[in-house]
Amino acid sequence: MKKITIYSTRICPYCLRAKNFFNKKNLAFTEIMIDQDPNQMKEMIEKSGRQSVPQIFIGDYHVGGFDDLIEHDMDGKLSGLLE
Repeated sequence: MKKITIYSTRICPYCLRAKNFFNKKNLAFTEIMIDQDPNQMKEMIEKSGRQSVPQIFIGDYHVGGFDDLIEHDMDGKLSGLLE
């Protein structure tokens, strides 16, 4: 199983939805809080090209935000990414 990383903030409702999504599927993830560490925010922007949260990565693959995550799941692409 590839590592799941979620860049998030304390006040982001879509971050919470993404974390709930993974929790319901019993998938472990690492959460990086960018609002507590400016260097983590810079890293997220460099890796994703985006400034919004959440930014979700599976391994080195950039899934995108919450809507992108759900789209990957609905298209059946998510399970392939996790293998």
